[in-house]
Amino acid sequence: MTTPSLRDELAGDLPEFASTMARVIERAILEIDSRPAFPSDPDSATRELDVPLPDEGAGTLAVLERLVDLNRQAGANLGGPRCFHFVIGGSTPAALGADLLATVSETVTYAWVTSPLGVHLEVIALRWLRELFRLPLEWTGVMVTGGTMANFVGLAAGRQWWGEQHGCDIAESGFVGLPALPVLTSGYVHAATLKCLGLLGVGRANVQRITRDGRGRLDLVAFEAALEALGGQPALVVVNAGEVNAGDFDPTAEMIAIARRHNTWVHVDGAFGLFARVSPRVAHLAEGVELADSVAVDGHKWLNVPYDSGYAFVRDRDLMAKAFRYSADYLPESDPERPTMGAIAPESSRRGRSFAVWATLAAYGRDGYRRIVEHCLDLASHLAERAREEPELELLAEVQLNIVAFRFVGEGVAEGDLGPLNERIAMGLLDAGEFMVGTSKLEDRVILRPAFSNWRTRIEDVDAFVEQVLEIGRRG
Repeated sequence: MTTPSLRDELAGDLPEFASTMARVIERAILEIDSRPAFPSDPDSATRELDVPLPDEGAGTLAVLERLVDLNRQAGANLGGPRCFHFVIGGSTPAALGADLLATVSETVTYAWVTSPLGVHLEVIALRWLRELFRLPLEWTGVMVTGGTMANFVGLAAGRQWWGEQHGCDIAESGFVGLPALPVLTSGYVHAATLKCLGLLGVGRANVQRITRDGRGRLDLVAFEAALEALGGQPALVVVNAGEVNAGDFDPTAEMIAIARRHNTWVHVDGAFGLFARVSPRVAHLAEGVELADSVAVDGHKWLNVPYDSGYAFVRDRDLMAKAFRYSADYLPESDPERPTMGAIAPESSRRGRSFAVWATLAAYGRDGYRRIVEHCLDLASHLAERAREEPELELLAEVQLNIVAFRFVGEGVAEGDLGPLNERIAMGLLDAGEFMVGTSKLEDRVILRPAFSNWRTRIEDVDAFVEQVLEIGRRG
């Protein structure tokens, strides 16, 4: 009797495995529209996972079937049409299919030699994205995990530029002997940017937020005065193209024009707001971005590609190469025809994100993405109109893009009770499981802030959401 090899033992019957995977994927896809946005009792399912590592495994097929059931019981349906939390898009069919292919193929895009196709798709897809966002084609792009690391790339290039202004290679020598690096921005600065500045050694405390009101809107006069006060010393400027509470924008063109009169590196955090440039209806919100030095954008938001996927675009490729220098005798050298993408990005081990990005852009094109963006704009406008019409709801900010800041006010509810009430409504929505939405604060007021970036969401989903908010709010 022949003893099966380890390979045969783990793989089992390959056709049977392929058939099982097809069933798993089919079940998951067919449930996207119908599965609750949030599980009703995730703890009961996850508690049973807390067991010691088994000596004998249950086998591939049994574990996969179990995982499907566990995901139904305890997994959030972030790709579904009723996830309005954070700013999370779904996945287009082309993106989802291509991403599965990249995973099955174990695609690694560190260098051309690890995947000629994956690297070439990344180069092409990044060029298409520059065309989509109307960014200069001569800029260099790179794919990363998401908006945070896209910001990290742009700010790292800016830090490198700042060091060179002081005659220093920061990536090589560090900050020793240098002054603090000044960073100027508005009150809209995102937590991800602050995280990046902490990781880069710049320090959160060196960020100067220049605001004119409690919402964090930029004071342009004070901004220019702060740059003048630097007396020509180099600084980083962060422009926020889309903030998370109401979808508002820094005055992008004006801010960049002022920064250009001074010795600055201008970085734009356009995680979801950069998509305004896709639609003529809202493109004015992000006009001037092309005059910046670096731009960050998130793909698993409005591009509707699977996690994880983000993109950094930088005017000066050499600064990226210095910031993320990575070489060894066994590693391939980069050249224009066979680039080493891992040498201009934080990660060396890089999955094949390019498959999904290229496939979705090839499948739907510029017009398809304009339609996706404008569909979400219509959803946000519809919710805002419902909030204006309903006497028990209050719209707290004009809708700029795809986020709606509103709250339940009820009848005769005291102002001091509205914050806790709206927090209870958000928890009630999660408990019900039909929708995912979170709270935030606009100045000192607790708000619900649904964000629309999923191509699957319908007007009927928005109306059902309003009715559930009213129902839970009335219960108190």
